[in-house]
Amino acid sequence: MLTLILLIVAIVGLLAVMRREAGALPALAVLAITGLTSLLVASPVLGILLLLGAAGVAAAGLPALRGKWLTPRLFTMFKKVSPRVSETERVALEAGSVAWDGELFTGKPNWQALLDYTDEGLSEEEQAFLDKQCSVAAGMCNAWDIAKERADLPQELWDHLKQERYFGMIIPKEYGGLGFSAKAQSLVLQKLSINETLMVTVGVPNSLGPGELLLKYGTDEQKNHYLPRLADGREIPCFGLTGPRAGSDATSLPDTGVVCKQVIDGEEVIGLRLNFEKRWITLAPIATVVGLAFRLFDPDHLLGEEEDRGITLALIPRDTEGMEIGRRHHPIGSPFLNGPIRGKDVFVPLDTIIGGEAMIGQGWRMLVECLSVGRCITLPSGATGTARYAIGWSGGFARIRRQFNVPVAEMEGVQEPLARMTALGYIAQAAVYQTANTIDRGEKPAVPSAILKSQLTEFQRVILGDAMDIHGGKAVTLGPRNYLGIGYSANPVAITVEGANIMTRNLMIFGQGAIRCHPYVLEELAAKDADDIQAFDRAFFGHAGLIFGNAARAFTQGLGIGKPVVPFDGEAARYAQEIARLSAGFGLCADAAMASLGATLKLREMLSARLGDVLSNLYLASMVIKQWHEGDRVEGEEALLHYSCQLLLGRAEQALDELFDNLPNRALAGVLRRVVMPRGKRFKRPHDDLARRIAQAVSHDSALRTKLLANTWSSDDGPEANFLARYNALLATQERAEGLYRTLNKAYAKGELAADALHPEQRVEAGLAQGIISQEDGAFMREREARVLELLTVDDFEYDAFVTDKSKVLRHNAS
Repeated sequence: MLTLILLIVAIVGLLAVMRREAGALPALAVLAITGLTSLLVASPVLGILLLLGAAGVAAAGLPALRGKWLTPRLFTMFKKVSPRVSETERVALEAGSVAWDGELFTGKPNWQALLDYTDEGLSEEEQAFLDKQCSVAAGMCNAWDIAKERADLPQELWDHLKQERYFGMIIPKEYGGLGFSAKAQSLVLQKLSINETLMVTVGVPNSLGPGELLLKYGTDEQKNHYLPRLADGREIPCFGLTGPRAGSDATSLPDTGVVCKQVIDGEEVIGLRLNFEKRWITLAPIATVVGLAFRLFDPDHLLGEEEDRGITLALIPRDTEGMEIGRRHHPIGSPFLNGPIRGKDVFVPLDTIIGGEAMIGQGWRMLVECLSVGRCITLPSGATGTARYAIGWSGGFARIRRQFNVPVAEMEGVQEPLARMTALGYIAQAAVYQTANTIDRGEKPAVPSAILKSQLTEFQRVILGDAMDIHGGKAVTLGPRNYLGIGYSANPVAITVEGANIMTRNLMIFGQGAIRCHPYVLEELAAKDADDIQAFDRAFFGHAGLIFGNAARAFTQGLGIGKPVVPFDGEAARYAQEIARLSAGFGLCADAAMASLGATLKLREMLSARLGDVLSNLYLASMVIKQWHEGDRVEGEEALLHYSCQLLLGRAEQALDELFDNLPNRALAGVLRRVVMPRGKRFKRPHDDLARRIAQAVSHDSALRTKLLANTWSSDDGPEANFLARYNALLATQERAEGLYRTLNKAYAKGELAADALHPEQRVEAGLAQGIISQEDGAFMREREARVLELLTVDDFEYDAFVTDKSKVLRHNAS
């Protein structure tokens, strides 16, 4: 019995030391004390085993001992198996900053570090712009007119965008811009997501483009000339990066610039001769100034000894001789201005290089650093704004659309997708807002930008699919009354651009995060490159301590022992503790995958993707908890908290489960499964009760619906119809209408109304005639049913309306 007690004491003591990553000395003390005690008063065999363990810990854990024999051997082995990091990858890894994503890699996230990113909200100026100017812009949008009739925004909307300096949101006020915060930019784009063409047109110049590049790297002369002109719309920018041979692998671009001399106005000047072919360039057809990425060569050594000068960026006026620009691509579902740019032997002076000669060869670094911020804002904000509108439209439609004498919102088959899309929209709102807030606090979130871009645009795909299902025939029939179908068909654009989601999920999130966010991997690689064995020793054995710590934390917390203290209350505290548990499991699995697969992990993209999925879902769940903790909660929101966190944590566990199923080393997979999930998966699909509560709230005039639709265009006072405002108006009187529906339907069932009173309008008139409802109620229902019918109606057209070549029309019934 004493032997068993000593064994348990040793195990518990080691787990406590490991959980705290207390180092070799406390572990040595636990093993030595329990070993000597066992040797003297219990089992000599156990005592010898524990003392041997103590000797092993001393040999590997004490720097003075391991430095003489173990560290040199490990360093030699590490040099052989560690992945080679290319210069391109190194630039990407060093771009941006590490914040909460790094905490999740530690396995013991410090929640106070996340809460320290306090939120000061929007300024009065920003909120006023959102309320007024953005409502004006949204009110000028008719999706059918923009997409099918003019393939462009109307002129008055272009004039408004330029006049109100939408293209200068990121440009400081001293250059004539708006100088908005990242949060304000995000909320502006969310509101403008009423129309995807409008959102893209405003978003792209404020994301990856000449404006941000000039701000960060431009010369004073370039800034003073271009930034005021970009801010007020005198210059429309585009940026040419991708081409026929360079898409996701943008660094392989074959476009070239050659340093040369040319006589201009009788004077010989040094410049660049450019040859390029770009495509998929947003705003290219109307751009007045073109940002261009190319590989620069100096074969005649006019600028120095080096011939290959690397990727370089330049800013070229539209009217530069030799540049072909103006043709258009036809993006699926949306006519936002996008097209190719070509150039053959285009000569430009050296001062067109962004940042001047000092920034030659720095183009890839410049692009990656800008993208770490811009990718957090534009497409994630567009996806979040789309979700807001889709939730509002779908909740309203499901409530006013009646089948079998009840609103379809009362049918569980509709409630399920309505709740799912609402939860995904809620998660998106929290993630994009809180990440933008970290940007406003000085962070440049490289890995979160990849998470938000891929995850939220995938959410958008699900949300729009669910919205289409709920709307049914209303959404599949195109025309001016269809507010959903064109955006649905344009969704693949968001999936594809700014890093295709396949690439981002499979390569970037974990591939970049495993090195950039890990507490020790970057240090180990730097020690290898510097051939610094002492730095390697510190990093490697710190890494080893982290592995043991995560194993202990994951296992004990998986058993429900030693839950971490978190700065939250109620249910949020439980979810934060579960995030910490899965963070420890994720950290352990990440290290196990890197150790067992080495450099080949790069090629095992499906495994990398699953690790990225764990990180993504833990990050999103953390943002939801922070938003819940700091926000003004409304009735019904708790159900969304539960649904969202259970969904995300269930997805994280599922990704871990699939990782265990597919790791090549089956013994390692079995050990990891038992350590990380000793009690199996904790989270199932959210309960049906949650779905019912959420669906009811968003299909009624509730506080939760109002909160979810905040900062959308919800006033019906523009030149174009606002369907969201019309749904909101109907929901405001829904309770009164439901009572009258029940009264009339009950009277019809009893035979008190004529048998042919089949339409709601007929029953209203019959009810009036029989005195079943009052004149006031009758007038109310007449007006309401007219408005309902208008929202349910779809468009029809002349027989040959969609035929471009009328000579090809088949007149099947010509007679």
